[in-house]
Amino acid sequence: MIDKQPFGRTGHMSTRTLFGSAALWVLSQSKADRTLGVLKYYGINHIDTAASYGDAELRIGPWMAQHRDEFFLATKTDKRTYQEAWEQIRLSLERLRVEQVDLLQLHNLVDPKEWDVAMGPDGALKAVIEAREQGLTRFIGVTGHGVTAPAMHLRSLERFDFDSVLLPLNYAMIQNAQYAADFETLLNLCRERNVAVQTIKSIARGEWGKKTHTRTVWYEPLEDQKAIDKAVHWVLGHQGVFLNTAGDVNLLPKVLDAASRFQKAPSDKEMRELVEGYGIKPLFT
Repeated sequence: MIDKQPFGRTGHMSTRTLFGSAALWVLSQSKADRTLGVLKYYGINHIDTAASYGDAELRIGPWMAQHRDEFFLATKTDKRTYQEAWEQIRLSLERLRVEQVDLLQLHNLVDPKEWDVAMGPDGALKAVIEAREQGLTRFIGVTGHGVTAPAMHLRSLERFDFDSVLLPLNYAMIQNAQYAADFETLLNLCRERNVAVQTIKSIARGEWGKKTHTRTVWYEPLEDQKAIDKAVHWVLGHQGVFLNTAGDVNLLPKVLDAASRFQKAPSDKEMRELVEGYGIKPLFT
């Protein structure tokens, strides 16, 4: 089984590995249902989805009739204005077949111009706050991709007391000195405020380039179990963080298997050898 820890200040004991439901993007319901079996086998009790993840919310919806109380359920809105965000939030609840989600997140809020709109007087933040006031969500978070994600999350936390953040974390990316410094500053602030820290892209190998896409993730992932073990264990070696699984159901069992066997983080030497051996490159520069 995979260890659990408090998901920030929410009061929920979430498994340290969360199900990233982008893996359900184009799946049939029958295949999605088999994925639910994998989650239950490993004891995963936290699902992270988004309105923009293709059919993911639609595939999760049927699970909620019987399993709603087994999962902390999070979704996201990528809209920036108040009205657009409200419309998307209502649609997500309908697609998920629930009256309330546990966490509603502003999705990939890293562009400064989009940030100004979303955080403005008629922005998406106003919509998610009202959604919380109306009992449609219990908590509010913010997510981001790219090298500016930790710095932008720090800016967001200055503006509003978010309950969670989400951003990339892998060994190759943390070699960027500025990213590493910003990530550490963000992590320390989140620990002080008891804000949950979710991480993504743990098993990213690099961009596909001219290679044939053999997985449903937009980047080339690690596929060898030993390599996945090291990448996953390195992330889980960061005290208190959560790891969101990759967006491919065929890789899901490997990531969960790695997480279930976590004891300690690999050494820096081991990680350098992993990067060199697999030609791992940072996704964001």
